[in-house]
Amino acid sequence: METISVGFDVVIAGGSISGLLCAREISSKGFTVLVIEEDYEIGTPEHCGGLVSISGLNEIGIIPFRKTFEHKIEHAKITSPSGNSFTINSKKQKVIEISRRELDKQIAFQAQNNGTIIKVRTSFQEKTKTGIRTNEEHIDCSIFVDARGVSSLIHRDRTGILSSAQYEIYAKWIRNGKVEVIFDQEKYPGFFAWIIPSSEGKGKVGIAGRGINVSEVMDSFLKDRGEFSTIRKIFAPIWIKGPIKKFVENETVFIGDAAGQAKPTTAGGIFTSGMGGIFAGQAISKFLKTGNQSDLNQYQKRWTSRFGKEFEKQSLARKILERIDNNTINQLFDSITPEIIKEISEKDDFDFHTGSIIRLLGLKGSMKTVQILMSSEVKKLR
Repeated sequence: METISVGFDVVIAGGSISGLLCAREISSKGFTVLVIEEDYEIGTPEHCGGLVSISGLNEIGIIPFRKTFEHKIEHAKITSPSGNSFTINSKKQKVIEISRRELDKQIAFQAQNNGTIIKVRTSFQEKTKTGIRTNEEHIDCSIFVDARGVSSLIHRDRTGILSSAQYEIYAKWIRNGKVEVIFDQEKYPGFFAWIIPSSEGKGKVGIAGRGINVSEVMDSFLKDRGEFSTIRKIFAPIWIKGPIKKFVENETVFIGDAAGQAKPTTAGGIFTSGMGGIFAGQAISKFLKTGNQSDLNQYQKRWTSRFGKEFEKQSLARKILERIDNNTINQLFDSITPEIIKEISEKDDFDFHTGSIIRLLGLKGSMKTVQILMSSEVKKLR
């Protein structure tokens, strides 16, 4: 028999980084918050690559615990379909690889200390006139926050979703501190393969692409690499189409991947989605005090002011990358000079990286490359 819970000011569906940060902000102002997570554990499944800048963590209010903070990334090797490659020195970007399972638990602890109640193995079913219904009960609330990730976007626009697989691997060919990115439009159409080390001989290996069997493609990728042992397999959709049009619809607020706040270029979103949760939490808190809709709408205005232009440029860069073939990618790699690599290595902003993409594509001062690509849209990137 369905039971009726005591109401909450806010119910958040999704116990990932954006939902937990939103809960932390709201409960810190004295409002009652419930976070429901359909999985059996906060931080599971860990389908995120786990790369984030130290400055980004600082801004979302996290000093990572030792077991959360794996290690610094010092180099990034980028490989073309032909096997040609170059390596970027990424020390200035101060990027670390973290355990998302531990990071999410750390934020959950912050939220709980502020008064948030967290329930796992509890799934959102539907909105009701006075709140929401879960698999266990009906819950009254003033505001419902959708932080359920890409699953919330499936009915909005399937063209923005790619299939992905990420395995945790033990292998001697995984090198500590060195990320690898492999482009091949035939194997990973519209995306790439990646290797993110957690330590020497251990890391996350992933692939994504449009219209591919990710399990078969992953098996082929690993077979070509050499001996390995698989510790964990995660299959999950990723969103690469940028933010949705409306972050707030009546009493429902969308945050994180559910709002399309993952980067269109890499689908990474620890910082951008985390800030979405923080901005939403602060706006919701103010709205609960004043009842003014304009206060709630400040959430989208703040996020767009911070990330909108960068995401627009990343979306255009993605369109270019999706429309070029392997031959063109190989030509672009051939045109990359030591000076370009040095210039990119000198950049120190991991979270706003369109400038580096423009440089790699040769779009800065190269009419030859512009002609290869999309001259009408390239102009908008500058």
